[in-house]
Amino acid sequence: MEICKNSRRELIIAASLLPTLCIPYAVSQDYFNPALLEMNNSVPPSVDLSSFEEGSQAPGNYRVDVFINKQLVDTKEIEFKSTGSEQGDSKLQPCLSVEQLKSWGVKTENYPDLNQANSQCANLSAIPQAAAAFKFNEQRLNISIPQIAVISFARGYVPQEQWDDGINALLLNYSVSASTTMPRHGSDGTQNSQYVNLRPGINLGPWRYRNYSTWNHNDDGQKSWDSVYNYVSRDIKSLKSQLIFGDSVSPSDVFDSIAFRGGQASSDDDMLPDSQKGFAPVIRGIARSNAEVTVEQNGYTIYRTTVPPGAFEINDMYPTGGSGDMQLTIKESDGSEQHLTIPYASLPVLQREGRLKYSLTGGRTRSNDSSDQKMDFGQMTAIYGMPWGVTLYGGTQQAENKYSSVALGSGVNLGDIGALSMDVTQAWSKIHIPNNSSVERQNGQSVRVRYSKNIVKTGTNFSVAGYRYSTGGYYTLQDMLNTYNDDSDNDNTGRRRNRTDVSLSQDVVFGTLSLSLINENYWDRGRMSSVSVGYNNSWKSISYGFNYTYSKNSDNSNNSNNDDASNSKSTDQIFSFNISVPLDKWLSGSNANYSLNSTKHGPTSHNVGLNGTALQDNNLSWSVQEGYVTDDNANTGNASATYQGTYAKLNAGYGYDDYANRFNYGIQGGVVAHGDGVTLSQPLSDTIVLVKAPGAEGVPVNNQTGVKTDFRGYAVVPYASPYRKSDITLNTEEIPDNNLELDDTSKSVVPTRGAVVRAEYMTQTGYRALMTLEYAGGVIPFGAIVSHTTDSEALGRSSIVGDNGQVYVAGLQNEGQLLVQWGKSTNEQCTVKYQISPQETTSGVLILREKCL
Repeated sequence: MEICKNSRRELIIAASLLPTLCIPYAVSQDYFNPALLEMNNSVPPSVDLSSFEEGSQAPGNYRVDVFINKQLVDTKEIEFKSTGSEQGDSKLQPCLSVEQLKSWGVKTENYPDLNQANSQCANLSAIPQAAAAFKFNEQRLNISIPQIAVISFARGYVPQEQWDDGINALLLNYSVSASTTMPRHGSDGTQNSQYVNLRPGINLGPWRYRNYSTWNHNDDGQKSWDSVYNYVSRDIKSLKSQLIFGDSVSPSDVFDSIAFRGGQASSDDDMLPDSQKGFAPVIRGIARSNAEVTVEQNGYTIYRTTVPPGAFEINDMYPTGGSGDMQLTIKESDGSEQHLTIPYASLPVLQREGRLKYSLTGGRTRSNDSSDQKMDFGQMTAIYGMPWGVTLYGGTQQAENKYSSVALGSGVNLGDIGALSMDVTQAWSKIHIPNNSSVERQNGQSVRVRYSKNIVKTGTNFSVAGYRYSTGGYYTLQDMLNTYNDDSDNDNTGRRRNRTDVSLSQDVVFGTLSLSLINENYWDRGRMSSVSVGYNNSWKSISYGFNYTYSKNSDNSNNSNNDDASNSKSTDQIFSFNISVPLDKWLSGSNANYSLNSTKHGPTSHNVGLNGTALQDNNLSWSVQEGYVTDDNANTGNASATYQGTYAKLNAGYGYDDYANRFNYGIQGGVVAHGDGVTLSQPLSDTIVLVKAPGAEGVPVNNQTGVKTDFRGYAVVPYASPYRKSDITLNTEEIPDNNLELDDTSKSVVPTRGAVVRAEYMTQTGYRALMTLEYAGGVIPFGAIVSHTTDSEALGRSSIVGDNGQVYVAGLQNEGQLLVQWGKSTNEQCTVKYQISPQETTSGVLILREKCL
């Protein structure tokens, strides 16, 4: 019997009576008759709905999430084309370039047939068993590619091709704070102080210029303007490194860091997936009264704020790019001061197998003190990951002909036991002897051990446990420089003999116990010890905690043979307790709190207060507190408020006690000047995102407190992670203007370090209307396409006509023109010329009837 093919809709039923009968090949397929949609004998011919007959969608550009082997790799607009088979069925297939596939990790070089002649679309079938499926309802493109044809990336990897250097821009980050103290007793008059922190910058392509300057002033006549750093930098993507010229600090993983002015090339771990980022330490302390807190590092004042009585935490410090211990000064309202050292502790030195981390530094040492000695120096370090979890590292330092050192060490991953690293540094120094103005040669060694471990089963986490011992002849580069200072009268002043630091947290019954220990011995200068213990817990939304701090400083430089008679010792012990109870049932977003603070050499205070957030976006934080001091029978109190607005962050506060009344106030914010104008913002981090949604005023950005588009439709997302994908989403539920439409509400960006990346959203500003279209006495058929022709910003946007010629159109101006098409020929289209008179409407959608000519 012969079988022949026929048309796709022909169905013939025949018996096999004749052996030579040609039986047509039958194909069954759904067919939608567009005549069923024609109402009232519409004059235009039926619209072409063939693309919908198989349940498919019309070809065109769609914004989709791209998944390769179930892993999200990109979100972008992709062109889809209709493909058909011999049976007549069709489906949408993406038009992907070879470059796109390569950026997503496909080994395109192994499949030369991907390139198709006279086509910009890659031939995906050139990869055996590769396939693409478009899920229209989810706007998701699933691409399946054999694993052998895909590069294996670590989790969190972002292809280098997606890194965005951002736009050219001028930046200014500023912080201005001031305080006024009015003593209640004594002859001292009102004291005023001001502090200004400025961080301007310039972005030109991949190049970044940054400055960090501070200004201090008070009524005592003290005035200072300091430039913490000036530098120009850029990344070197091929080497996964950063290049910097200007003021910076050398890395601290092998040697103690040193501030310098010069040049440096060093590895940037943020360019690697799942790497550990740099950090600024969280600073904790306890204030006995309304106090002023100042943080200094390397001689620069980098942070200043006012805190109420009780335990406080500073977790919003701007990273200075350097290391070195920080000095914390708590100035109480009675004029007394507490001084604490906040160490910069580092984790064990480890690298993944095959990874080389390096740094090359050269320049001149730098200090904020003009009397400090400055020398030309150079430094090289290298850390390399070996097999079996072993890391080798080392380096060398050289300063003119007065100092040289060599370090060698190893780190090892001990698995269940933890991670450990150990190194030895040999140093040769020529130190200055101030008594006879001579130079003395010294050499010595320093041994350093670092350990960390997180024991999940027991809830124990040793963040850092370190120990360092130095012989008498060992000098760091900074120690050697100190001996040449103009005011140096003792070559051993401030030189560490040994140091131990431990940071431990332990999950215990009903809470978490934390421990911090620092112990340092100095050559001919005594020791410094500090122990902090804390316990924190919560029960049914009620949180409470205990904190205890013991600090001891001793100086035996006067007489090392008589520990009791001549030693100058300073010890203190502070205990605090705090509890916070939510009051959401009575006052939304608020808490009641109580704290107790007791010191060994001071009074005990009790404080009770309220704090919370307010306004629709919770961008107003407030606090009111009243206290009582037992020894003096004195009352204390304070009130503060912080507002995170679109253009800046404002704060103000008032506090009083038996000694003085204090007012403090400040403003922090950022300014970004770019090609489209100037945008004000909240305080900026180093890497930011500029939102561009022209005409979309007052639209909030999700997960960004207080961040909304300004009157032009621009906003700054003040923080973004470099070399990581950030999703920036606008909250359309709170769009205040009824005449605004957003074509898309979410953008993904991958900024490089220091970049200003623009996330641009297509907007339709104008009237929204439900329009009924008439054509020569009839109506436009179902499925016709309506598009703008006069508005350049709306070109390419289209709407589909529904029943009875109705179509929803956004972005209409006071007058304009629409093109309506239901076929491919010029006879299958018409034009709508409209004029709109503003009308009041509760829904924001106008009801219009227009003729199509």
